[in-house]
Amino acid sequence: MSAPVFTVANQLTLLRMALVPVLVVLVLERDFTWACVVLVVAGVTDLLDGMIARLGHQQTKLGAMLDPVADKLLIGSLLVVLTWGQGLAVSIPRWLTVTVLCRDAMLVVSVVIFNLAVDRRVFYPTVLGKASSAAQLITVGLVLFANALGALPGLRVVFWATLGLTVASALQYAFRGSTADESGEG
Repeated sequence: MSAPVFTVANQLTLLRMALVPVLVVLVLERDFTWACVVLVVAGVTDLLDGMIARLGHQQTKLGAMLDPVADKLLIGSLLVVLTWGQGLAVSIPRWLTVTVLCRDAMLVVSVVIFNLAVDRRVFYPTVLGKASSAAQLITVGLVLFANALGALPGLRVVFWATLGLTVASALQYAFRGSTADESGEG
């Protein structure tokens, strides 16, 4: 008998994905307070799905693929609407959003090409990659919060720190991918 696919952990990940359009609509409608609430709920589902998967022995291949997709959908969608949305008191700089989206697109395309042309391999997230994702999530969260309040000092430093982590993680992934040996170890 095969292991269940739609575990509680995977259902929480799917819920996080379902919250993305809700968040986008709330931002476009300039209902930043509710957008902050929904983002917190999405963050809690992210914490819970990982905890439940590990502690409840519910780790699945589907979950391993869905979780980063859910994170990218959430962060990418918020980056776009908080950069180009109308009526924002505070917006994310275009240069940051374009850098993050291009980095993510290059990573996805590189993994697909590597798996099709070279060998099937799982590229596990690095500490730097996780720090980059955390910085991106903090950035969109702070900008949402700033729009709910009207302003928030010091965001420029957050933008530059997020850019630095995003570029550094992209370089690290590129290096790891280029130095992979036949065993799949990089």
